Amino acid sequence: MDLRGKTTLITGSTDGVGRWVARRLAADGAHVLLHGRNEARGQAVLEAIRAEGGSAEFLPADLSSLAEVRRLAEAVLARHDRIDGLINNAGIGTGPNARRETSADGHELRFAVNYLAGFLLTRLLLPALRRGTPSRIVNVASAGQQAIDFDDVMLTRGYSGVRAYCQSKLAQILFTFDLAEELRGSGVTATCLHPATYMDTTMVRQSGTRPISTVEEGGEAILALAVSPELDGESGVYFSGRHRARPLAQAEDPAVRERLRCLSARLTGLEPG
Repeated sequence: MDLRGKTTLITGSTDGVGRWVARRLAADGAHVLLHGRNEARGQAVLEAIRAEGGSAEFLPADLSSLAEVRRLAEAVLARHDRIDGLINNAGIGTGPNARRETSADGHELRFAVNYLAGFLLTRLLLPALRRGTPSRIVNVASAGQQAIDFDDVMLTRGYSGVRAYCQSKLAQILFTFDLAEELRGSGVTATCLHPATYMDTTMVRQSGTRPISTVEEGGEAILALAVSPELDGESGVYFSGRHRARPLAQAEDPAVRERLRCLSARLTGLEPG
């Protein structure tokens, strides 16, 4: 596939499936905006891409801080008037004994990193995505989903790391569906997916789970949503691997999506409250 002239930002692209997708996109001619927290790992991926003849740049940011999310968006917009794709892939997993942690802004950590960061980054980059049409937003979610309890979104009572992770992933799907409706007819599409089950990544291994899928398997599914001509115009759809699927029922409730949108705008400072 010839992606020359295309620019794509991939969060969490210094390791795991994000790194694999970044190298594939660069190999196919795209200019890749790499993101990660670790400068050394970022530079290593950048050098590997350039050694293979690809084009990339590295933009560090800690997505547990909304201020750093804003700085990341500002850095992208300062360098690029338009972008053709945004893959919200960065996230943190969980293990059976995960303890409740909070972000720099005081939000439950998994909700903050896995969902709120991508929500804010996408909102801030929408002008560049609109200028890049046809452009695509891909949110890397999961088959692990749990309904959002709006009375305790930050899980202050009876904390479970698994519940926190699954709630954050359902929030990504709700956001995707809501965004797709908002952007209908604009040339910007939004899709989401469960790439593969227990891929052989650092996140999965650190959770104590034995990997049963390859990074390549999940990466191919992400690539399909990001650039496949067969999915031109596809929006507001959840995929499991390469196949259309149905998420948890809450994701298909417009009232719940609106409630999450308002909460997210308030938590990220896009709306006062």
